[in-house]
Amino acid sequence: MALFGDLNIVNTTDKRKLKNVIETAAHLGYSTVAINHVVNLQEKKQGKSKPIKIITRLTVVVSEASHCNELRTTSPRTRLYDLVAVHPKTEKLFHTACMTLDVDIIEIIMTEKQQFHFRRPPVNVAIDRGIVFELVYSPAIKDSTMRRYTISNSLSLMNIGKGKNIIISSGAEKVSVACIEMSI
Repeated sequence: MALFGDLNIVNTTDKRKLKNVIETAAHLGYSTVAINHVVNLQEKKQGKSKPIKIITRLTVVVSEASHCNELRTTSPRTRLYDLVAVHPKTEKLFHTACMTLDVDIIEIIMTEKQQFHFRRPPVNVAIDRGIVFELVYSPAIKDSTMRRYTISNSLSLMNIGKGKNIIISSGAEKVSVACIEMSI
């Protein structure tokens, strides 16, 4: 039996909207959702259908090496969250995230042409360290160009990492039946 979950539900200040997203996810059979708190340094309720585990996630958008200090395990910001994700903007930061950063998830932008090629050694180190790579599919639904980049970048990462440690998330602001259908 497959268990469904979404580790990238976008946090919103509208608690009613967030509650509706969680309840809809529970109604559709999700067993786990993560509420994503995104921090860009550059610029608990239950569903009606069945219990759903709600965890918190912090995503740090890293555009320069000095931002990596926010991802130390001793950082008070990261200790507040169940999952810590990093969104590296450059190849060097991607390499750093794979090799040394203490994160659970490396989020890969899929909506534009990848500015660098994935290299096997850092990807394999990340896999050995238990880090997962997240592919967000919601932009692919909106536009054919984004769909092409999403598929191309996803295939590139899957070939380099041999399909290991990859999660697919919606990045949804609202949950629909299409999310479940994409998971199947």
